[in-house]
Amino acid sequence: MNLNEIKEQMQKTIESTQKSFNTIRTGRANAALLDRVMVDYYDTETPLKSLANISIPDSTTILIQPYDKTSIAQIEKAISMSDLGLTPNNDGSAIRLNIPPLTSDRRKELVKLAGKLAEEGKVAIRHIRRDAVDAVRKQEKKHEISEDESHDLQEQIQKVTNEFTAKIEELLAAKEKDITTV
Repeated sequence: MNLNEIKEQMQKTIESTQKSFNTIRTGRANAALLDRVMVDYYDTETPLKSLANISIPDSTTILIQPYDKTSIAQIEKAISMSDLGLTPNNDGSAIRLNIPPLTSDRRKELVKLAGKLAEEGKVAIRHIRRDAVDAVRKQEKKHEISEDESHDLQEQIQKVTNEFTAKIEELLAAKEKDITTV
């Protein structure tokens, strides 16, 4: 396992954590809130964004315009059944989601959720580090690399780990600021 592979894996973890953060609701409309919504469309679980045009006409409204008008009831049901806590308003041709302002208690809950998601990202990065260090130690035991090379590689792996952990902390700080800003 080389350093570039480790960085790639850690970057994927960062991207995954960012996607998770995007699904957390802030006080304003964001199409990414609907990324996890799956619609039962002709007995197939289909992502909402594949079935409709999603736009943000103003900071408190998400407008969903289905490509197939017959699917509007299924889309409405999927949004109602999701964990978003939003009530869809169906006007026959489009669905509007009004994003209510967050209460201070709800903001605190969302900050905790963001912290939990960040911790999951950091744990994933630490798992990548552990696997990489184990691989280096195995190479050392098999005498494929010297003890000094092993020590240097382990230090480099730790530096990369610290770098990516700091990136997750930056993402968390930005998300917390986003959530707490009224």
